[in-house]
Amino acid sequence: MNKELKYYILYKPYGVLCQFRDDENRKTLAAFGPFPNDVYPVGRLDTDSEGLIVLTNDGALQHHLIEPKYGHPRTYLVQVENIPSQRGLEQMRQGVVIERRKTLPAEVTLLADEPVLPPRSVPIRYRKHIPTAWIRLTITEGRNRQVRKMTAAVGHPTLRLIRISIGPIALSGLQPGESRELRREEVVALFRYLGIKKPAVR
Repeated sequence: MNKELKYYILYKPYGVLCQFRDDENRKTLAAFGPFPNDVYPVGRLDTDSEGLIVLTNDGALQHHLIEPKYGHPRTYLVQVENIPSQRGLEQMRQGVVIERRKTLPAEVTLLADEPVLPPRSVPIRYRKHIPTAWIRLTITEGRNRQVRKMTAAVGHPTLRLIRISIGPIALSGLQPGESRELRREEVVALFRYLGIKKPAVR
């Protein structure tokens, strides 16, 4: 008998561990939901990062989203220290060396205006003499703390990081801590985008 496959998205708030249990009693995804017992997050966001998390009990989808060889895009809004130069932006587009290995090319755009976002539970420390800027960054790798390391490598430490999409699945419509089950058409579109031939069981 086939189990019922479930697909959710969650807006992970700042300061929340991307897991359901923690031996040190820190805040986890268990504070949100409720979700079925066999559902787990696909990939991770650091505790100090925010944004889109996909949760599912579908092993095929988990494999395709986590396996590096598939290279699906993840898009982030990133607040950085100082205003990046065109040279710095181009470095990230071409790839920068972090931990002795060059990153794959990325899509990077310097935003003209600050994006409209929910306030972070712990505000960014304001520093009067250091301006900040926002960039939109799309990568196809999932290396540990990659976005933060990329911006630091070109001289612009990350202050705030929000993942807004994974492939065709976007965060829009959710507030921090909110979640919803993906609609059937969203699941079908995601499977088609990833090239997964197995139909989604609902």
